[in-house]
Amino acid sequence: MDTNLKQLATSNSPAKDERSGSVQTLVADCQAGNRDALRRMFEQFSPKIYRLTVRMADEQEAPDLTQQVFLQVFTKIDQFAGKSQFETWLYRIAINTVLQHRRKASRQRLVPLVNDPIGDRPQNPDRIDYQELLDQALHQVDADLRIIFVLREVEELPYRAIASVLDISEGTVASRLNRARRELKDRLEVLGWQP
Repeated sequence: MDTNLKQLATSNSPAKDERSGSVQTLVADCQAGNRDALRRMFEQFSPKIYRLTVRMADEQEAPDLTQQVFLQVFTKIDQFAGKSQFETWLYRIAINTVLQHRRKASRQRLVPLVNDPIGDRPQNPDRIDYQELLDQALHQVDADLRIIFVLREVEELPYRAIASVLDISEGTVASRLNRARRELKDRLEVLGWQP
């Protein structure tokens, strides 16, 4: 991926979480019904899930979707058997929640009462907010491609984890990621981004 585009995509991403036994301990504590562990789990993982929901849906829906994800996680935590990494299981719940929400919203076909806040902002030709530009372009990319781009380039999940979350082959992940990168780059250039 173009280095500038990768830096733009990950500019608001925090450092990776530890992959140590601390997550396993946290999950075990949650499964044992420890309320403090549930709170810690929410505090540790909600920023990632929020970022994912913002990029897959929009900023107005992201808080509610994040809460829905964690409601499902806390309800189903006993079903997590440790066959995959916890984050893979968490992302699968998050993606399914957002996709279910989008399907339901598309059936309702509501017209928004408020216009797109990014599109309505006056553009200062001397200053381009590249993060807003990326978000705007990302929302124009096909949803299936956007999910893969966000999971790989923003959340930095390995191909194997993405394949597991989406229940597709690693080869499909790679080809869709390449298409997503091309489509995103094209849309960014149309919006005025210059590498």
